[in-house]
Amino acid sequence: MSQDSWNFLFIGVTFALYIAIAVKSRAGTTQEYYVAGSGVSPFANGMATAADWMSAATFISMAGIIAASGYDASRFLMGWTGGFVLLTTLVVPYLRKFNKSTVTDFLGDRFYSDFARAVCVVCAIFICMTYIMGQMRGVGIVFSRLFDIPIYAGVLIGAAIVFFYAGLGGMKGITYTQVAQYCVMVFAYTIPAVFISMLLTGNIVPQLGLIGNYEAGGESVPLLAKLNELNESLGFARYTDGSLKMVDMFCITAALMCGTAGLPHVIVRFFTVKSVRAVRIPACWTLGCIAMIYLTAPAIGAFARTNLMSEINGRVYADAPDWFSNWEDRGLIAWVDKNNDGVMELSAGNVFNGKPNYSSERAAGAARSVTNTIDTTSTNEVYYDRDILVMANPEMAGLPKWVIALVMAGCVAAALSTAAGLLLVLSTSISHDLMKKIIKPDLSDAEEVRWARGASFVFLCVAAYFGINPPAEFVAKTVAFAFGLAASSFFPTILLGIFWKRINREGAIAGMVSGILVTLSYIIYFQFIVDHKDYLFDISPEGIGFVGMLVNFVISAIVSYLTPPPPPEITAMVDEIRIPRNAGKATH
Repeated sequence: MSQDSWNFLFIGVTFALYIAIAVKSRAGTTQEYYVAGSGVSPFANGMATAADWMSAATFISMAGIIAASGYDASRFLMGWTGGFVLLTTLVVPYLRKFNKSTVTDFLGDRFYSDFARAVCVVCAIFICMTYIMGQMRGVGIVFSRLFDIPIYAGVLIGAAIVFFYAGLGGMKGITYTQVAQYCVMVFAYTIPAVFISMLLTGNIVPQLGLIGNYEAGGESVPLLAKLNELNESLGFARYTDGSLKMVDMFCITAALMCGTAGLPHVIVRFFTVKSVRAVRIPACWTLGCIAMIYLTAPAIGAFARTNLMSEINGRVYADAPDWFSNWEDRGLIAWVDKNNDGVMELSAGNVFNGKPNYSSERAAGAARSVTNTIDTTSTNEVYYDRDILVMANPEMAGLPKWVIALVMAGCVAAALSTAAGLLLVLSTSISHDLMKKIIKPDLSDAEEVRWARGASFVFLCVAAYFGINPPAEFVAKTVAFAFGLAASSFFPTILLGIFWKRINREGAIAGMVSGILVTLSYIIYFQFIVDHKDYLFDISPEGIGFVGMLVNFVISAIVSYLTPPPPPEITAMVDEIRIPRNAGKATH
Protein backbone atom coordinates (compact mmCIF):
# COMPACT_ATOMS: atom_id res chain seq x y z
CA MET A 1 0.00 0.00 0.00
CA SER A 2 1.13 3.56 -0.68
CA GLN A 3 1.62 6.10 2.10
CA ASP A 4 -1.52 7.95 1.01
CA SER A 5 -3.54 4.74 1.24
CA TRP A 6 -2.30 4.07 4.77
CA ASN A 7 -3.08 7.68 5.74
CA PHE A 8 -6.62 7.50 4.38
CA LEU A 9 -7.19 4.14 6.08
CA PHE A 10 -6.12 5.28 9.55
CA ILE A 11 -7.80 8.67 9.37
CA GLY A 12 -10.97 7.23 7.85
CA VAL A 13 -11.32 4.52 10.50
CA THR A 14 -10.71 6.92 13.41
CA PHE A 15 -13.08 9.56 12.01
CA ALA A 16 -15.80 6.96 11.51
CA LEU A 17 -15.31 5.89 15.13
CA TYR A 18 -15.53 9.47 16.45
CA ILE A 19 -18.66 10.27 14.48
CA ALA A 20 -20.36 6.98 15.42
CA ILE A 21 -19.71 7.69 19.12
CA ALA A 22 -21.03 11.25 18.76
CA VAL A 23 -24.23 10.06 17.11
CA LYS A 24 -24.80 7.32 19.69
CA SER A 25 -24.06 9.68 22.61
CA ARG A 26 -26.10 12.61 21.38
CA ALA A 27 -27.12 14.93 24.22
CA GLY A 28 -30.85 15.26 24.76
CA THR A 29 -30.88 17.61 27.76
CA THR A 30 -28.82 20.56 28.98
CA GLN A 31 -27.49 18.38 31.83
CA GLU A 32 -26.14 15.88 29.28
CA TYR A 33 -24.90 18.69 27.02
CA TYR A 34 -22.96 20.46 29.78
CA VAL A 35 -21.74 17.71 32.15
CA ALA A 36 -22.72 14.40 30.48
CA GLY A 37 -25.39 13.86 33.14
CA SER A 38 -22.67 13.65 35.84
CA GLY A 39 -22.53 9.89 35.29
CA VAL A 40 -19.14 9.20 33.70
CA SER A 41 -17.04 6.42 35.27
CA PRO A 42 -13.66 7.43 36.83
CA PHE A 43 -11.57 5.42 34.34
CA ALA A 44 -13.38 6.80 31.29
CA ASN A 45 -13.24 10.31 32.71
CA GLY A 46 -9.51 9.91 33.37
CA MET A 47 -8.80 9.06 29.73
CA ALA A 48 -11.17 11.75 28.45
CA THR A 49 -9.56 14.39 30.66
CA ALA A 50 -6.10 13.36 29.49
CA ALA A 51 -7.19 13.67 25.86
CA ASP A 52 -8.89 17.01 26.55
CA TRP A 53 -5.77 18.39 28.20
CA MET A 54 -3.12 16.97 25.84
CA SER A 55 -3.73 19.27 22.93
CA ALA A 56 -1.94 19.78 19.64
CA ALA A 57 0.60 21.76 21.65
CA THR A 58 1.42 18.65 23.68
CA PHE A 59 1.32 16.14 20.86
CA ILE A 60 2.68 18.23 17.99
CA SER A 61 4.62 21.11 19.51
CA MET A 62 6.07 19.99 22.86
CA ALA A 63 8.47 17.42 21.46
CA GLY A 64 9.39 19.91 18.71
CA ILE A 65 10.22 22.53 21.34
CA ILE A 66 12.26 19.95 23.28
CA ALA A 67 14.09 19.07 20.07
CA ALA A 68 14.86 22.72 19.33
CA SER A 69 15.67 24.03 22.81
CA GLY A 70 16.60 21.03 24.94
CA TYR A 71 16.65 21.74 28.67
CA ASP A 72 14.63 24.95 28.39
CA ALA A 73 11.61 22.95 27.25
CA SER A 74 11.41 21.25 30.65
CA ARG A 75 9.28 24.24 31.70
CA PHE A 76 6.36 22.66 29.86
CA LEU A 77 6.80 19.27 31.50
CA MET A 78 7.11 20.77 34.99
CA GLY A 79 4.44 23.42 34.55
CA TRP A 80 1.69 21.32 33.03
CA THR A 81 2.10 18.28 35.28
CA GLY A 82 2.61 20.36 38.43
CA GLY A 83 -0.48 22.38 37.59
CA PHE A 84 -2.56 19.25 37.45
CA VAL A 85 -1.65 18.52 41.07
CA LEU A 86 -2.86 22.01 42.05
CA LEU A 87 -6.03 21.46 40.08
CA THR A 88 -6.95 18.17 41.72
CA THR A 89 -6.08 19.17 45.30
CA LEU A 90 -7.11 22.84 45.56
CA VAL A 91 -9.83 23.39 42.99
CA VAL A 92 -11.99 20.64 41.52
CA PRO A 93 -13.17 18.81 44.67
CA TYR A 94 -14.67 22.05 46.00
CA LEU A 95 -16.19 23.12 42.70
CA ARG A 96 -17.71 19.67 42.18
CA LYS A 97 -19.33 19.91 45.64
CA PHE A 98 -20.93 23.19 44.54
CA ASN A 99 -22.74 21.04 41.95
CA LYS A 100 -23.02 23.50 39.06
CA SER A 101 -22.45 23.13 35.32
CA THR A 102 -19.66 25.66 34.68
CA VAL A 103 -16.84 27.53 36.40
CA THR A 104 -18.66 30.78 35.72
CA ASP A 105 -21.66 29.39 37.61
CA PHE A 106 -19.54 29.08 40.73
CA LEU A 107 -17.91 32.50 40.40
CA GLY A 108 -21.21 34.22 39.59
CA ASP A 109 -22.93 32.77 42.66
CA ARG A 110 -19.90 33.09 44.94
CA PHE A 111 -19.56 36.79 44.12
CA TYR A 112 -23.33 37.39 44.06
CA SER A 113 -23.23 39.52 40.93
CA ASP A 114 -24.34 39.27 37.31
CA PHE A 115 -21.55 41.69 36.46
CA ALA A 116 -19.02 39.30 37.99
CA ARG A 117 -20.60 36.53 35.95
CA ALA A 118 -20.29 38.61 32.78
CA VAL A 119 -16.61 39.33 33.52
CA CYS A 120 -16.06 35.58 33.91
CA VAL A 121 -17.73 34.97 30.55
CA VAL A 122 -15.40 37.47 28.86
CA CYS A 123 -12.34 35.90 30.54
CA ALA A 124 -13.43 32.40 29.48
CA ILE A 125 -13.87 33.56 25.88
CA PHE A 126 -10.40 35.17 25.80
CA ILE A 127 -8.75 32.07 27.29
CA CYS A 128 -10.55 29.45 25.22
CA MET A 129 -10.39 31.38 21.94
CA THR A 130 -6.65 31.88 22.36
CA TYR A 131 -6.28 28.16 22.99
CA ILE A 132 -8.56 26.84 20.25
CA MET A 133 -6.88 28.93 17.53
CA GLY A 134 -3.68 26.95 18.01
CA GLN A 135 -5.58 23.66 17.85
CA MET A 136 -7.14 24.55 14.51
CA ARG A 137 -3.72 25.45 13.13
CA GLY A 138 -2.43 22.05 14.24
CA VAL A 139 -5.32 20.31 12.49
CA GLY A 140 -4.62 22.28 9.31
CA ILE A 141 -0.94 21.31 9.30
CA VAL A 142 -1.74 17.60 9.67
CA PHE A 143 -4.50 17.56 7.05
CA SER A 144 -2.27 19.50 4.66
CA ARG A 145 0.40 16.80 4.91
CA LEU A 146 -2.10 13.96 4.81
CA PHE A 147 -4.25 14.94 1.87
CA ASP A 148 -1.88 17.15 -0.14
CA ILE A 149 -4.12 20.18 0.31
CA PRO A 150 -3.45 23.77 1.41
CA ILE A 151 -3.34 24.38 5.16
CA TYR A 152 -6.45 26.59 4.99
CA ALA A 153 -8.44 23.67 3.55
CA GLY A 154 -7.21 21.43 6.35
CA VAL A 155 -8.33 23.97 8.95
CA LEU A 156 -11.80 24.16 7.42
CA ILE A 157 -12.15 20.36 7.34
CA GLY A 158 -11.09 20.11 10.98
CA ALA A 159 -13.52 22.85 12.01
CA ALA A 160 -16.41 21.07 10.29
CA ILE A 161 -15.64 17.78 12.04
CA VAL A 162 -15.32 19.39 15.47
CA PHE A 163 -18.58 21.28 14.99
CA PHE A 164 -20.37 18.10 14.03
CA TYR A 165 -19.47 15.92 17.01
CA ALA A 166 -19.07 18.64 19.65
CA GLY A 167 -22.21 20.52 18.67
CA LEU A 168 -24.22 17.33 18.27
CA GLY A 169 -23.16 15.40 21.35
CA GLY A 170 -22.20 18.12 23.84
CA MET A 171 -20.19 16.94 26.85
CA LYS A 172 -21.74 13.48 26.65
CA GLY A 173 -20.59 12.94 23.06
CA ILE A 174 -17.24 14.66 23.63
CA THR A 175 -16.42 12.50 26.67
CA TYR A 176 -16.69 9.15 24.94
CA THR A 177 -15.14 10.47 21.75
CA GLN A 178 -12.16 11.66 23.79
CA VAL A 179 -11.75 8.19 25.31
CA ALA A 180 -11.26 6.84 21.78
CA GLN A 181 -9.00 9.75 20.87
CA TYR A 182 -6.77 9.13 23.89
CA CYS A 183 -6.28 5.50 22.82
CA VAL A 184 -5.27 6.67 19.34
CA MET A 185 -2.93 9.32 20.78
CA VAL A 186 -1.06 7.04 23.18
CA PHE A 187 -0.38 4.40 20.53
CA ALA A 188 0.60 7.04 17.97
CA TYR A 189 3.07 8.64 20.39
CA THR A 190 4.72 5.59 21.94
CA ILE A 191 4.99 3.10 19.06
CA PRO A 192 7.20 5.34 16.84
CA ALA A 193 9.30 6.23 19.91
CA VAL A 194 9.97 2.52 20.51
CA PHE A 195 10.99 1.98 16.88
CA ILE A 196 13.29 5.02 16.78
CA SER A 197 14.84 4.18 20.14
CA MET A 198 15.72 0.75 18.81
CA LEU A 199 17.27 2.24 15.67
CA LEU A 200 19.34 4.94 17.43
CA THR A 201 20.20 3.34 20.76
CA GLY A 202 19.33 -0.36 20.52
CA ASN A 203 17.03 0.07 23.55
CA ILE A 204 13.35 -0.84 23.30
CA VAL A 205 12.37 1.59 26.09
CA PRO A 206 12.57 5.19 24.78
CA GLN A 207 13.19 6.68 28.24
CA LEU A 208 16.18 4.38 28.74
CA GLY A 209 17.33 5.13 25.20
CA LEU A 210 17.42 8.84 26.06
CA ILE A 211 19.98 8.21 28.82
CA GLY A 212 21.67 5.38 26.92
CA ASN A 213 24.25 5.24 24.14
CA TYR A 214 23.90 6.43 20.55
CA GLU A 215 24.63 3.27 18.52
CA ALA A 216 23.96 4.40 14.92
CA GLY A 217 26.67 4.95 12.32
CA GLY A 218 29.20 2.70 14.05
CA GLU A 219 29.43 5.02 17.09
CA SER A 220 28.78 4.14 20.73
CA VAL A 221 28.60 7.31 22.81
CA PRO A 222 25.96 8.64 25.24
CA LEU A 223 23.06 10.04 23.22
CA LEU A 224 22.97 13.33 25.14
CA ALA A 225 26.74 13.73 24.71
CA LYS A 226 26.29 13.14 20.97
CA LEU A 227 23.57 15.81 20.89
CA ASN A 228 25.75 18.29 22.77
CA GLU A 229 28.58 17.64 20.35
CA LEU A 230 26.36 18.13 17.30
CA ASN A 231 24.84 21.31 18.73
CA GLU A 232 28.18 22.88 19.63
CA SER A 233 29.72 22.02 16.27
CA LEU A 234 26.88 23.87 14.50
CA GLY A 235 26.92 26.91 16.79
CA PHE A 236 23.92 26.03 18.97
CA ALA A 237 23.84 26.02 22.76
CA ARG A 238 24.51 22.68 24.45
CA TYR A 239 21.38 20.56 24.41
CA THR A 240 21.52 19.90 28.16
CA ASP A 241 22.11 23.56 29.07
CA GLY A 242 19.44 26.23 29.36
CA SER A 243 19.52 29.51 27.46
CA LEU A 244 16.49 31.18 29.09
CA LYS A 245 17.03 33.64 31.91
CA MET A 246 16.26 32.05 35.27
CA VAL A 247 13.51 34.57 36.10
CA ASP A 248 11.80 33.88 32.76
CA MET A 249 12.10 30.12 33.21
CA PHE A 250 10.51 30.42 36.66
CA CYS A 251 7.68 32.72 35.50
CA ILE A 252 6.79 30.58 32.49
CA THR A 253 6.75 27.40 34.58
CA ALA A 254 4.63 29.06 37.27
CA ALA A 255 2.23 30.53 34.68
CA LEU A 256 1.77 27.12 33.05
CA MET A 257 1.26 25.50 36.44
CA CYS A 258 -1.30 27.98 37.76
CA GLY A 259 -2.90 28.31 34.34
CA THR A 260 -3.54 24.57 34.25
CA ALA A 261 -5.42 24.88 37.56
CA GLY A 262 -7.53 27.68 36.07
CA LEU A 263 -8.42 26.29 32.65
CA PRO A 264 -12.22 26.10 32.44
CA HIS A 265 -12.31 23.29 29.86
CA VAL A 266 -10.21 21.06 32.13
CA ILE A 267 -12.07 21.95 35.34
CA VAL A 268 -15.46 21.22 33.80
CA ARG A 269 -14.37 17.66 32.99
CA PHE A 270 -14.50 16.88 36.72
CA PHE A 271 -18.11 18.04 36.87
CA THR A 272 -19.01 14.91 34.88
CA VAL A 273 -18.20 12.44 37.69
CA LYS A 274 -20.90 11.04 39.95
CA SER A 275 -19.84 12.54 43.29
CA VAL A 276 -17.30 14.68 45.15
CA ARG A 277 -15.60 11.54 46.42
CA ALA A 278 -15.14 10.34 42.85
CA VAL A 279 -13.22 13.46 41.78
CA ARG A 280 -9.76 12.32 42.88
CA ILE A 281 -10.05 8.83 41.39
CA PRO A 282 -10.27 10.02 37.75
CA ALA A 283 -7.55 12.54 38.60
CA CYS A 284 -5.22 9.64 39.40
CA TRP A 285 -6.20 7.88 36.20
CA THR A 286 -5.62 11.11 34.28
CA LEU A 287 -2.12 11.56 35.70
CA GLY A 288 -1.28 7.98 34.74
CA CYS A 289 -2.59 8.49 31.21
CA ILE A 290 -0.71 11.77 30.84
CA ALA A 291 2.51 10.24 32.16
CA MET A 292 2.57 7.71 29.33
CA ILE A 293 3.01 10.56 26.85
CA TYR A 294 4.85 13.14 28.95
CA LEU A 295 7.59 10.69 29.96
CA THR A 296 8.07 9.82 26.30
CA ALA A 297 8.23 13.41 24.97
CA PRO A 298 11.86 14.15 26.04
CA ALA A 299 13.03 11.00 24.26
CA ILE A 300 11.13 11.87 21.08
CA GLY A 301 12.55 15.41 21.15
CA ALA A 302 16.12 14.15 21.49
CA PHE A 303 15.63 11.53 18.76
CA ALA A 304 14.10 14.12 16.40
CA ARG A 305 16.96 16.56 16.95
CA THR A 306 19.54 13.85 16.29
CA ASN A 307 17.79 12.64 13.14
CA LEU A 308 17.29 16.18 11.81
CA MET A 309 20.91 17.25 12.16
CA SER A 310 22.23 13.93 10.86
CA GLU A 311 19.89 13.91 7.85
CA ILE A 312 20.22 17.53 6.72
CA ASN A 313 23.52 19.16 7.64
CA GLY A 314 26.19 18.81 4.95
CA ARG A 315 23.89 17.04 2.51
CA VAL A 316 23.68 18.04 -1.16
CA TYR A 317 20.24 19.47 -1.80
CA ALA A 318 19.80 17.48 -5.02
CA ASP A 319 20.04 14.32 -2.87
CA ALA A 320 17.63 15.55 -0.19
CA PRO A 321 15.42 12.78 1.25
CA ASP A 322 11.80 12.46 0.21
CA TRP A 323 10.49 13.65 3.57
CA PHE A 324 12.29 16.97 3.09
CA SER A 325 10.52 17.53 -0.23
CA ASN A 326 7.16 16.50 1.25
CA TRP A 327 7.32 19.13 3.99
CA GLU A 328 8.93 21.69 1.71
CA ASP A 329 5.89 21.51 -0.53
CA ARG A 330 3.81 22.64 2.49
CA GLY A 331 6.08 25.61 3.21
CA LEU A 332 7.04 24.12 6.59
CA ILE A 333 10.69 23.48 5.77
CA ALA A 334 12.93 25.36 3.35
CA TRP A 335 16.53 25.74 2.13
CA VAL A 336 18.27 28.83 0.77
CA ASP A 337 21.74 28.41 -0.72
CA LYS A 338 23.44 31.44 0.80
CA ASN A 339 26.96 30.50 -0.32
CA ASN A 340 25.98 28.91 -3.67
CA ASP A 341 27.60 25.54 -3.01
CA GLY A 342 24.47 23.37 -3.37
CA VAL A 343 24.93 21.95 0.14
CA MET A 344 22.43 22.33 2.99
CA GLU A 345 24.08 23.87 6.04
CA LEU A 346 22.20 23.92 9.33
CA SER A 347 23.54 26.29 12.00
CA ALA A 348 22.39 28.73 14.64
CA GLY A 349 20.52 31.76 13.29
CA ASN A 350 17.61 32.68 11.08
CA VAL A 351 17.16 31.87 7.42
CA PHE A 352 14.41 34.37 6.65
CA ASN A 353 13.05 37.51 8.24
CA GLY A 354 9.80 35.66 8.80
CA LYS A 355 8.49 32.38 7.42
CA PRO A 356 9.21 31.06 3.90
CA ASN A 357 6.92 32.40 1.20
CA TYR A 358 7.23 30.42 -2.02
CA SER A 359 6.67 32.03 -5.39
CA SER A 360 7.02 29.01 -7.68
CA GLU A 361 7.07 25.24 -7.67
CA ARG A 362 10.35 23.50 -6.95
CA ALA A 363 12.15 22.35 -10.06
CA ALA A 364 13.97 19.01 -10.07
CA GLY A 365 17.24 19.28 -8.17
CA ALA A 366 16.77 22.97 -7.35
CA ALA A 367 15.40 24.86 -4.37
CA ARG A 368 12.06 26.57 -4.60
CA SER A 369 12.33 30.33 -4.84
CA VAL A 370 11.13 32.48 -1.95
CA THR A 371 9.75 36.00 -2.08
CA ASN A 372 10.36 37.11 1.52
CA THR A 373 13.59 38.70 2.74
CA ILE A 374 16.53 36.43 3.50
CA ASP A 375 18.40 37.04 6.76
CA THR A 376 21.99 37.71 5.67
CA THR A 377 23.28 38.14 9.24
CA SER A 378 23.51 34.36 9.77
CA THR A 379 24.97 31.44 7.83
CA ASN A 380 22.03 29.12 8.55
CA GLU A 381 20.45 27.89 5.31
CA VAL A 382 17.73 25.55 6.59
CA TYR A 383 14.39 26.71 7.97
CA TYR A 384 11.99 24.29 9.63
CA ASP A 385 8.77 24.79 11.56
CA ARG A 386 9.20 23.09 14.94
CA ASP A 387 5.58 21.94 14.85
CA ILE A 388 6.40 19.35 12.17
CA LEU A 389 9.13 17.44 14.02
CA VAL A 390 6.84 14.89 15.67
CA MET A 391 5.11 14.25 12.34
CA ALA A 392 8.31 14.17 10.30
CA ASN A 393 10.34 12.12 12.80
CA PRO A 394 9.06 8.69 11.64
CA GLU A 395 9.80 9.66 8.04
CA MET A 396 13.30 10.83 8.97
CA ALA A 397 13.94 7.50 10.71
CA GLY A 398 12.62 5.50 7.73
CA LEU A 399 9.86 3.78 9.72
CA PRO A 400 7.12 1.70 8.04
CA LYS A 401 4.33 3.56 6.31
CA TRP A 402 1.67 2.38 8.73
CA VAL A 403 3.60 3.93 11.63
CA ILE A 404 3.70 7.28 9.82
CA ALA A 405 -0.07 7.05 9.22
CA LEU A 406 -0.63 6.21 12.91
CA VAL A 407 1.29 9.33 13.97
CA MET A 408 -0.84 11.47 11.67
CA ALA A 409 -4.02 10.00 13.17
CA GLY A 410 -2.68 10.75 16.65
CA CYS A 411 -1.91 14.36 15.75
CA VAL A 412 -5.44 14.85 14.47
CA ALA A 413 -6.91 13.20 17.57
CA ALA A 414 -4.90 15.48 19.88
CA ALA A 415 -6.00 18.68 18.17
CA LEU A 416 -9.64 17.64 17.77
CA SER A 417 -10.04 16.42 21.36
CA THR A 418 -8.95 19.71 22.92
CA ALA A 419 -10.72 21.83 20.32
CA ALA A 420 -13.98 20.04 21.17
CA GLY A 421 -13.56 20.65 24.91
CA LEU A 422 -12.76 24.30 24.37
CA LEU A 423 -15.68 24.72 22.01
CA LEU A 424 -18.03 23.33 24.64
CA VAL A 425 -16.84 25.89 27.22
CA LEU A 426 -17.19 28.71 24.69
CA SER A 427 -20.70 27.68 23.70
CA THR A 428 -21.89 27.20 27.30
CA SER A 429 -20.43 30.59 28.22
CA ILE A 430 -22.91 32.14 25.81
CA SER A 431 -25.92 29.84 26.15
CA HIS A 432 -25.86 29.11 29.89
CA ASP A 433 -23.73 31.73 31.64
CA LEU A 434 -24.79 34.73 29.55
CA MET A 435 -28.22 33.97 28.07
CA LYS A 436 -29.76 31.73 30.75
CA LYS A 437 -28.21 33.32 33.83
CA ILE A 438 -28.20 37.01 32.85
CA ILE A 439 -30.16 38.00 29.75
CA LYS A 440 -33.09 35.54 29.54
CA PRO A 441 -33.60 33.44 32.70
CA ASP A 442 -36.78 31.82 31.30
CA LEU A 443 -34.84 30.21 28.43
CA SER A 444 -36.06 26.63 27.87
CA ASP A 445 -33.71 23.63 27.67
CA ALA A 446 -34.24 23.31 23.90
CA GLU A 447 -33.55 27.02 23.32
CA GLU A 448 -30.46 26.86 25.51
CA VAL A 449 -29.01 23.99 23.47
CA ARG A 450 -29.79 25.86 20.23
CA TRP A 451 -27.95 28.91 21.53
CA ALA A 452 -25.00 26.68 22.44
CA ARG A 453 -24.81 25.19 18.95
CA GLY A 454 -25.11 28.58 17.30
CA ALA A 455 -22.33 30.00 19.47
CA SER A 456 -20.18 26.97 18.59
CA PHE A 457 -20.48 27.80 14.89
CA VAL A 458 -19.51 31.46 15.38
CA PHE A 459 -16.51 30.69 17.60
CA LEU A 460 -15.26 27.99 15.23
CA CYS A 461 -15.35 30.44 12.32
CA VAL A 462 -13.18 32.91 14.27
CA ALA A 463 -10.79 30.14 15.37
CA ALA A 464 -10.53 28.85 11.80
CA TYR A 465 -9.63 32.33 10.53
CA PHE A 466 -6.70 32.63 12.92
CA GLY A 467 -5.70 29.03 12.25
CA ILE A 468 -5.40 29.98 8.58
CA ASN A 469 -3.70 33.35 9.22
CA PRO A 470 -1.46 32.70 12.26
CA PRO A 471 1.31 34.77 13.84
CA ALA A 472 4.75 33.17 14.07
CA GLU A 473 5.25 29.96 16.14
CA PHE A 474 1.51 29.90 16.54
CA VAL A 475 0.59 26.48 17.94
CA ALA A 476 3.01 26.48 20.84
CA LYS A 477 2.88 30.17 21.72
CA THR A 478 -0.86 30.63 21.65
CA VAL A 479 -1.26 27.74 24.07
CA ALA A 480 1.31 29.27 26.43
CA PHE A 481 -0.58 32.57 26.19
CA ALA A 482 -3.87 30.82 27.03
CA PHE A 483 -2.33 29.36 30.18
CA GLY A 484 -1.04 32.80 31.15
CA LEU A 485 -4.50 34.31 30.71
CA ALA A 486 -6.05 31.56 32.84
CA ALA A 487 -3.38 32.01 35.54
CA SER A 488 -3.97 35.76 35.74
CA SER A 489 -7.78 35.64 35.76
CA PHE A 490 -9.53 32.47 36.90
CA PHE A 491 -6.97 30.75 39.14
CA PRO A 492 -6.56 33.50 41.79
CA THR A 493 -10.27 34.26 41.85
CA ILE A 494 -11.30 30.61 42.22
CA LEU A 495 -8.70 30.02 44.91
CA LEU A 496 -9.68 33.09 46.92
CA GLY A 497 -13.36 32.33 46.42
CA ILE A 498 -12.89 28.90 48.01
CA PHE A 499 -10.43 29.65 50.80
CA TRP A 500 -10.95 33.32 51.78
CA LYS A 501 -14.37 34.33 53.06
CA ARG A 502 -13.54 38.05 53.06
CA ILE A 503 -13.16 38.44 49.31
CA ASN A 504 -16.21 40.17 47.88
CA ARG A 505 -17.59 40.86 44.43
CA GLU A 506 -15.77 44.21 44.10
CA GLY A 507 -12.43 42.58 44.91
CA ALA A 508 -13.01 39.61 42.60
CA ILE A 509 -14.07 41.75 39.65
CA ALA A 510 -11.20 44.22 40.11
CA GLY A 511 -8.70 41.37 40.45
CA MET A 512 -9.85 39.49 37.36
CA VAL A 513 -10.02 42.58 35.17
CA SER A 514 -6.62 43.93 36.27
CA GLY A 515 -4.89 40.54 36.04
CA ILE A 516 -6.09 39.67 32.56
CA LEU A 517 -5.54 43.22 31.25
CA VAL A 518 -1.92 43.29 32.45
CA THR A 519 -1.28 39.90 30.84
CA LEU A 520 -3.13 40.53 27.60
CA SER A 521 -1.61 44.00 27.09
CA TYR A 522 1.91 42.66 27.58
CA ILE A 523 1.32 39.78 25.16
CA ILE A 524 -0.18 42.04 22.48
CA TYR A 525 2.58 44.64 22.81
CA PHE A 526 5.57 42.31 22.57
CA GLN A 527 4.03 39.73 20.25
CA PHE A 528 2.20 41.88 17.72
CA ILE A 529 3.28 45.54 18.03
CA VAL A 530 7.07 45.67 18.52
CA ASP A 531 9.80 43.49 17.05
CA HIS A 532 12.41 43.91 19.79
CA LYS A 533 12.74 41.51 22.73
CA ASP A 534 13.66 43.99 25.46
CA TYR A 535 11.25 42.42 27.92
CA LEU A 536 10.54 44.04 31.26
CA PHE A 537 12.60 42.30 33.97
CA ASP A 538 13.56 39.69 31.32
CA ILE A 539 10.05 38.14 31.49
CA SER A 540 8.75 36.99 28.11
CA PRO A 541 5.06 37.11 27.06
CA GLU A 542 4.78 33.38 27.83
CA GLY A 543 5.67 34.07 31.48
CA ILE A 544 3.81 37.32 32.09
CA GLY A 545 0.73 35.42 33.27
CA PHE A 546 2.52 34.80 36.58
CA VAL A 547 2.92 38.55 37.09
CA GLY A 548 -0.71 39.08 36.11
CA MET A 549 -1.68 36.47 38.71
CA LEU A 550 0.19 38.36 41.45
CA VAL A 551 -1.52 41.57 40.35
CA ASN A 552 -4.88 39.78 40.61
CA PHE A 553 -4.15 38.57 44.15
CA VAL A 554 -2.98 42.00 45.35
CA ILE A 555 -5.80 44.02 43.76
CA SER A 556 -8.42 41.53 44.98
CA ALA A 557 -7.16 41.80 48.56
CA ILE A 558 -6.88 45.60 48.59
CA VAL A 559 -10.28 46.25 47.04
CA SER A 560 -11.97 43.64 49.27
CA TYR A 561 -10.61 45.27 52.42
CA LEU A 562 -11.70 48.72 51.24
CA THR A 563 -15.28 47.66 50.43
CA PRO A 564 -18.05 45.98 52.47
CA PRO A 565 -17.69 42.26 53.27
CA PRO A 566 -19.83 39.68 51.45
CA PRO A 567 -23.28 38.94 52.90
CA PRO A 568 -23.66 36.19 55.54
CA GLU A 569 -25.32 33.74 53.15
CA ILE A 570 -22.23 33.86 50.93
CA THR A 571 -19.84 33.05 53.78
CA ALA A 572 -22.19 30.24 54.79
CA MET A 573 -22.00 28.92 51.22
CA VAL A 574 -18.18 28.96 51.39
CA ASP A 575 -18.34 26.96 54.63
CA GLU A 576 -20.62 24.43 52.96
CA ILE A 577 -18.24 24.05 50.01
CA ARG A 578 -15.14 23.61 52.17
CA ILE A 579 -16.45 21.29 54.88
CA PRO A 580 -16.90 17.57 54.09
CA ARG A 581 -20.42 16.22 54.35
CA ASN A 582 -21.47 14.98 57.83
CA ALA A 583 -18.45 16.66 59.41
CA GLY A 584 -20.50 19.15 61.42
CA LYS A 585 -20.38 22.92 61.35
CA ALA A 586 -17.21 24.98 61.35
CA THR A 587 -16.19 26.20 64.83
CA HIS A 588 -14.47 29.36 63.62
